[in-house]
Amino acid sequence: MAKVLSSRKEDYAQWYNDLVIKAGLAENSAVRGCMVIKPYGYAIWEKMQSVLDRMFKDTGHSNAYFPLFIPKSFLSREADHVEGFAKECAVVTHYRLKNSPSGKGIEVDETARLEEELIIRPTSETIIWNTYKNWIQSYRDLPLLINQWANVVRWEMRTRLFLRTTEFLWQEGHTAHATKDEAMEETMKILDIYAKFAKNWMAMPVIQGTKTENERFAGAVETYSIEALMQDGKALQSGTSHFLGQNFAKAFDVTFLNREGKLEYVWATSWGVSTRLMGALIMAHSDDKGLILPPRLAPIQVAIVPIYKKAGELEMISAKVEEITRKLTANGITVKYDDRDTHKPGWKFAEYELKGVPVRLAIGPRDLEKGTIELARRDTLEKNVYPVEGIENRIKELLDEIQETIYRKALDFREANTFRADSYNEFKEKVETKGGFILAHWDGTSETEQKISNETRATIRCIPLESEKEEGKCMVTGKPSSQRVIFAKAY
Repeated sequence: MAKVLSSRKEDYAQWYNDLVIKAGLAENSAVRGCMVIKPYGYAIWEKMQSVLDRMFKDTGHSNAYFPLFIPKSFLSREADHVEGFAKECAVVTHYRLKNSPSGKGIEVDETARLEEELIIRPTSETIIWNTYKNWIQSYRDLPLLINQWANVVRWEMRTRLFLRTTEFLWQEGHTAHATKDEAMEETMKILDIYAKFAKNWMAMPVIQGTKTENERFAGAVETYSIEALMQDGKALQSGTSHFLGQNFAKAFDVTFLNREGKLEYVWATSWGVSTRLMGALIMAHSDDKGLILPPRLAPIQVAIVPIYKKAGELEMISAKVEEITRKLTANGITVKYDDRDTHKPGWKFAEYELKGVPVRLAIGPRDLEKGTIELARRDTLEKNVYPVEGIENRIKELLDEIQETIYRKALDFREANTFRADSYNEFKEKVETKGGFILAHWDGTSETEQKISNETRATIRCIPLESEKEEGKCMVTGKPSSQRVIFAKAY
């Protein structure tokens, strides 16, 4: 297989786009700004879905589904919400087409205009809270813990596969609670679930933190996020959890009778991750040869390639592979035996490197004689020969080792690319020459935050939750600051 990827160092953006397409993850569609997620890419997303769905259900959440269309009037109920999403909304104005009078094609039937325009959901708070009004009457109906797997539309002018598309897939949780404390506990619980998923499944280290007012979700009281660092030194917001207070309950008049028989507004949260996680997975780990997938999310964990010259040799190899596959499968390992006669072994090796398959096995007639098999790991490209007997145990251990190695490499990269800046000049120099996460003091004002963003294109990714308080002075204004925040250029 010829070289198919651009170099990360020479053109990171082109490398990313090449990899998404050449590895068979996704491609651009005939609809501007929208993508087709191909089977291999969707298989990874399905694994993500499966794990997260179980984590949600284990913490008491249930799945439901709400309409794709939202009446325009609903968005205007919550002022900050409509202001935040107004410029991204796709609007349905008519409900029928007709044949063109010219006889060429079809056109919109102007007599079929909707009485009220419908918005294709950019997010579902409004339609869901309008529904919750009918579901919640008393404290006995709370908490209400609902999640939805769906697609959303946010009209984007500049798109990039998985990272920013007009339509994308996600999950969105929407919960209702009797008290502020319960809603805050839910908000932080979900943030922790996202962080654990990123670490334990994506092998991606993240920092949990609070968003600034400028970066807060439209209509939220507080927004919390997990932030990851990509290999080009840019940050990627990888999940958000919002404490909505009583804003949407008041907008849609969702009240309940408390235990004392008094009427109160409920407290709310919303939270979500999307197919943007696919972009994070690619950019956090992969190299110039292709994807490097954490074994726990790899659709194929082990690929087996036979090496032979004669048909009789293939029959003997296949019999042994069937035995190996049976043992691997019994250990919960997904296996693909590639006995296609349309491609040579070298081509197959390159393909599985490109697709990020964690472990590749190669076996030929000499291996059968010696009772051995060649094993190559994708993360380090190391090759070793092992006895076939007990290979399933070695592979099971190795998959865990690869998962940990990938995580450790990403963590080491983040630590090596996290810097401190004490003056604005030092900050600007690091943004321009270093990239990465930059820890600096900020005076807490939106004006200073906007000035920094305008002049450097770096934004405050979050105010870290776990960092130690450190008194200091804002690098721009010299005003007091109680802790450093994380700045970075971001996707």
